[in-house]
Amino acid sequence: MFHDITLEELLKKQHSENHTIIDVRSPKEFNETTIPGSINIPVFTDKERAEVGTLYKQVGKEAAKERGLKIMSAKMPEFIAKFQQIDTPKTVFCWRGGMRSKTAATLIDLMGIDVNRLQGGVRAYRQWVVSELEKADFPPDIVVLNGNTGTGKTKLLHQLANKGYPVLDLEGMAGHRGSIFGHIGAEPNIQKEFESQLVQVMHKFREAPFVLMEGESKRIGKVTIPEFLFDKKEQSTQLFIDLPMEQRVRNILDDYEPWNQPEKFIEAFNRIKKRIHTPIAKQIDEDLRKENYHQAIRLLLEYYYDPRYEHMAEKYPENKTKAMEATGMEDAISQIENELFKMNPQKTKSVSCMN
Repeated sequence: MFHDITLEELLKKQHSENHTIIDVRSPKEFNETTIPGSINIPVFTDKERAEVGTLYKQVGKEAAKERGLKIMSAKMPEFIAKFQQIDTPKTVFCWRGGMRSKTAATLIDLMGIDVNRLQGGVRAYRQWVVSELEKADFPPDIVVLNGNTGTGKTKLLHQLANKGYPVLDLEGMAGHRGSIFGHIGAEPNIQKEFESQLVQVMHKFREAPFVLMEGESKRIGKVTIPEFLFDKKEQSTQLFIDLPMEQRVRNILDDYEPWNQPEKFIEAFNRIKKRIHTPIAKQIDEDLRKENYHQAIRLLLEYYYDPRYEHMAEKYPENKTKAMEATGMEDAISQIENELFKMNPQKTKSVSCMN
């Protein structure tokens, strides 16, 4: 017989062992929000779930159960084979620990495969996320990376994370790069999914002496940073990184690859071109249509993004800001690491010991 486990038990398993958690809800539900780190092996496709749900509402519970069983019987070998390929301990869950996870766990158990089922499903996880955010409690100091558009702040954070530094990648969690073009080539997350990922990372770094994050607006794409975290970020140490214009243009071209979706860049530009001096806006529009992206990006930086960013450093106290003029990305990483060490050698050493 499969084992029912609590969310607390599941979180401990996630942190202490190589554990696979499996969302058996439909792909649409999974893509909207899930428990971070889970994989999707659905009992029903989106279409099948809609069909069973309609039967439940229009005919009744028994008719829906019969149809669900018929659908599941036809795909049982394929469903079980996917579980057999997973060689780690497994926990399945659905929306609230109901029929879908019970059906999945029962079938898998009958095939001699050990499996747990999460009590309360993803709803229990969501309730935990909300309660954690309501505590408004995140002890580590925050060090914020700022810089003009194209400075490669997200790339710098990723490189620092690879070196073992604790990082909150808010744009990664939001599925949005933060600019007017930030949705292009990305899959924006809804607030629930953003909060789920955020709480998991905050939980992971709760004992860290400090975390690094990017200087974001309160809203990133479709999501909003929790007020307590945004306020703490605003009161924290701010590192302002200055890179040469040519490096910034290269960073943007590398990140966005506008030649892959040219029409989306023109569409996004049309939403802001009224805010740019007409002759310059006309030139940018022409460059985008001719796919002269290097020139278009340079003009956007000079005449749209940089003026909007100009006075940002002035809103922070002088003793909370540090300007860094870097020749390139490697130099920026080196200066950031040096600054972290100067700010607090013991805390920086303890971070390296954690990894």
